[in-house]
Amino acid sequence: MEVEPRENASSAPPPRRSDRTRSVILDVARRHFAAHGFERTTIRAVAADAGIDPALVIRYYGSKARLFDAALDIALRLPDLSGVPADHLAEALVRHFLVRWEHESADDTLLLLLRSAVTNDRAAERMREIFATQVAPGLGGPHAEKVGLIVTQLLGLALSRHLLRIPAVARLTPGEILALYVPAVGGVFQLPRGREAR
Repeated sequence: MEVEPRENASSAPPPRRSDRTRSVILDVARRHFAAHGFERTTIRAVAADAGIDPALVIRYYGSKARLFDAALDIALRLPDLSGVPADHLAEALVRHFLVRWEHESADDTLLLLLRSAVTNDRAAERMREIFATQVAPGLGGPHAEKVGLIVTQLLGLALSRHLLRIPAVARLTPGEILALYVPAVGGVFQLPRGREAR
């Protein structure tokens, strides 16, 4: 299916050079942070790969720490789950994250964040913030107590498949993951609430 061009697309102002430069710096920085981590990534190396002077990186981002924070800025773009029946929530979540990880850039910011969170306190804090503010509200109500376990399952899948590349997990097709993993995540949704389980 072809995507029709938007009306008056040609009348939109071209991006400013400074915006393009910031974007290039951020893209290159994400690749470096993903490959080398925070400690071994340098402003000089990012600038060299971006084809600019290191002073420009400092001009736009101030420091390596602030560049790292910008690189970790992420929107999970969760679908509206308020109208999803309880027995379909697990499939909606697993399918959403599979699309993010399987069909978007290999340097997806979410994977960068997951990789960095293992060794960097700031990244770990950012990961907690993201799931607290973006996942927990969408799964509130009767599932609020279960969010932590659900996040554990989703992040465990990403860690095993994309970072550790465990063969038994990496070789599965997305369809096989849906068939095998949705029941596991669905089982958490069906768990009794903490107080009821005592």
